[in-house]
Amino acid sequence: MQFSKLIVLPALLSAFVLFSGTSVAAEPVKAKAKATYTEDEFLRAFSGKSRKVISDKLGKPVKKEQAVKPSSASTVVGRMGQDVNASKPVNVEMWYYSNIVQYQPKKTYKVIEMTFVNDRCMNIAFFNNK
Repeated sequence: MQFSKLIVLPALLSAFVLFSGTSVAAEPVKAKAKATYTEDEFLRAFSGKSRKVISDKLGKPVKKEQAVKPSSASTVVGRMGQDVNASKPVNVEMWYYSNIVQYQPKKTYKVIEMTFVNDRCMNIAFFNNK
């Protein structure tokens, strides 16, 4: 009787460990690979696109900045007889990404700046010294 308990208990424990380890190993590992683009591919893919489309494809930007209009800009930029402040407000925002655009086979730009004007990407710039 004592002998059978010594064999059954370790057998049950090893079976539990074996089956619990199998279920963990069977789960797929999802690693998000960061894609890189050439300059032309990136420009074609993202010029004129909305913020939502870009964030869905590239993910969250490394940094965001909001453009601010200087207080005296309307006196310099405005035309005679036109009130610049009467027009609809323009929302300008810059998003920054890192190392996703290649310029040589093993070299990427350090910073990619995407300028959005009213939710559309209107300017894309690539930098290595920013």
